Amino acid sequence: MKLFSWLDRKQETTSAEKGETKMTNAMKWITGGLEAFFGIPILGGMIILGHAWAPLGFMAVLHIITLLIALNAGKSLTGSILGIIASAIGWIPIVGMVMHWITALVLISSAFRNK
Repeated sequence: MKLFSWLDRKQETTSAEKGETKMTNAMKWITGGLEAFFGIPILGGMIILGHAWAPLGFMAVLHIITLLIALNAGKSLTGSILGIIASAIGWIPIVGMVMHWITALVLISSAFRNK
């Protein structure tokens, strides 16, 4: 008889939970990659301005979808919240670029660590 047998139990996850985790990670990689791309000096700004700031709205929608998926899966919400903020203030030239960098780092590190 083990005194702490409950410590040896492996936490079983259902296939639905695994699917939610995979979807959350995929969305974090996608949104993190796009944030990194839009944070490229001059090029990212030219694309955002060239499309009349529509990429910021598109990214806001993607971040909201990622937030809802991560919330449902019980994963970290920080990157998605930062992404929504970055999309809201991304029209400010230098501030927007720095926010894209920070958001990209947070999202990619969160996806890499599977959190």
